Amino acid sequence: MKINDIKELSIQINLNGLSFCILNRTTNEIEFLKTIDFEQKQVPDAVLNHLKTELSSNTVFSEDFNDVLVIHQNELSSLVPEELFNADNKADYLKFNSKILRNDFITEDLIAINKSVNVYVPYVNINNYIFETFGEFVYKHSSSILIDALIQNPESTSEEPTVYVNVNKNTIELLVLENGKLQLFNVFEYHSKEDFIYYVLFVFEQLKLDVETTHILLSGNIVIGDENFVMLYLYIRHVTFIEKNYKFNIVAKTDRRYLHQHYVILNSF
Repeated sequence: MKINDIKELSIQINLNGLSFCILNRTTNEIEFLKTIDFEQKQVPDAVLNHLKTELSSNTVFSEDFNDVLVIHQNELSSLVPEELFNADNKADYLKFNSKILRNDFITEDLIAINKSVNVYVPYVNINNYIFETFGEFVYKHSSSILIDALIQNPESTSEEPTVYVNVNKNTIELLVLENGKLQLFNVFEYHSKEDFIYYVLFVFEQLKLDVETTHILLSGNIVIGDENFVMLYLYIRHVTFIEKNYKFNIVAKTDRRYLHQHYVILNSF
């Protein structure tokens, strides 16, 4: 490893955990990939303390990074067609499907690939700390990265609708793509395997999709045999994990069978 290697750091922030990934652009290798799951959902201040502990206790974060990206993952987001977006109405886009406070800072990502704007509430305390620690950085909402990556996925051009389920500890992001176009995107909070399958089947019902023929592609916090996977397999015939050939080599110590669990952060570069 050379001292002047070009390196990029992505940090994914969730009230249920943290993820870290380092890409060495010079060698074209993912050198570091780590996920920390919290036993219970935390408040933002507690998440910040976890983040401070991890960044200060691991020497890989003391290197100089050419780019730093913070990925905010929460359900406080709403997708708006670009042509209808008005920056003065950001709070209005959110208040109908998210619990926001009067003093919440609201921002947005442009998702150019499908001409939409993702309006969301970032964790301001995290952003402030990252700026103090690393200087200038970029931040995005996790669903902006997810939508962009899935639309670029070769399978999204299928003439048949495909359902994508990105699983987090207490939320799922559900997307439906057909002919490369986003038909539906929504985030649901779940607390049991029954909640989980209810929301998936709800989307099938809303879009009149056939559980016998429509394919589900999975990413995130789900593996064969866990209770959510078993429920899916019980009701839906075609369930597989999303696969992707990344343009970089993954040399970080990780189980390559479970790369789908890191789908968002690996697609952030």
